[in-house]
Amino acid sequence: IGMGLTGFGVFFLFFGMILFFDKALLAIGNVLFVAGLAFVIGLERTFRFFFQKHKVKATGFFLGGVFVVLIGWPLIGMILEIYGFFLLFRGFFPVVVGFIRRVPVLGSLLNLPGIRSLVDKVGESNNMV
Repeated sequence: IGMGLTGFGVFFLFFGMILFFDKALLAIGNVLFVAGLAFVIGLERTFRFFFQKHKVKATGFFLGGVFVVLIGWPLIGMILEIYGFFLLFRGFFPVVVGFIRRVPVLGSLLNLPGIRSLVDKVGESNNMV
């Protein structure tokens, strides 16, 4: 159930952005994504993840963006959400980059000269999750 909710949430967020920041689709996507995350890792772990002391700023931006989308300002809300998302999940990016580099076609694309320097910066990690 959790993976389905999260997947539908990502789909609705993506579809809402493609349709010029449609308020209803973005709101549904936000609710489904957060509910799916809670179903996947559990309520207690979700609260512990979002409300750690060093992630208060990131959580504020992410949940503030969700709130701003829900009250009807989708563009500003999505900017806040994306910034908060990158702050929240920046510890996972090196793991994701390492995984993608091992995928046959995508790994060769990430090693292209222009993309490699950008991916190396994203793949660097100076702190753990």
